[in-house]
Amino acid sequence: MRFLQSKQGKNIEVETIGRKGRDFLRRRYRSAEARTVDSQQAAEITIVGEQIGVLNKVEYSLAGAAAERIIERYTRGEIDSVYVLFNEFKSVIAQRLVVEQVLPIEQIGSQAVRQADEMSEKDRDRAMEAAREAGVGVRPADTRQIDEVAAKFATAPVDYIYEQSPEELFRGLLPKYVGVQIFRALQESVAAEHAARMTAMDAATNNATDMIDSLTLAMNRARQAKITKEIIEIVSGAAAL
Repeated sequence: MRFLQSKQGKNIEVETIGRKGRDFLRRRYRSAEARTVDSQQAAEITIVGEQIGVLNKVEYSLAGAAAERIIERYTRGEIDSVYVLFNEFKSVIAQRLVVEQVLPIEQIGSQAVRQADEMSEKDRDRAMEAAREAGVGVRPADTRQIDEVAAKFATAPVDYIYEQSPEELFRGLLPKYVGVQIFRALQESVAAEHAARMTAMDAATNNATDMIDSLTLAMNRARQAKITKEIIEIVSGAAAL
């Protein structure tokens, strides 16, 4: 919502992935089919597409189709920039909501993060407690060695000969590059959802345990009070006789 507010005065088209995001935005903005003739030129926020039930098993075909679609529209000049909003997963206690620019590409291989919202200290403490209860590590994986090997890829001083022209290669690689960026965002969001689900279930388990203890104590007190009352009545009756 803060990202949309920062783009006031511009025509924004939103494509939602997932039921929660679709329902949230549908209550606030209308779909592209509902736009009137008078509003075609007005700056507004509309929902142009939705993808429901695809996050249970994320497939690259979804990201690839979306990449081809947005690149085609970008090439025709219908849109001037593309952003993807997702939960970036670092570890169970390190997640953030990210707005990343996909098009235009400023530098290949680097993230163009425009906005980021970190987890609060309270949420991080809850996530750490849940991870501790589940026996899950909270430290992000050390990928420095893998990153060093990847950085050396295709850096050898060799004069490569390509059969296609640079323009043709770029036209073929660009959809794949954008598709990988979208696919990564989907995978990050799914991983972050699992971490949040684990934290929520741990909190629910703790709350249920506290409620059981409280109700057990109340039951024992009520039973003890009833037994005490019956004993007093028996003793009082015996004393009266």
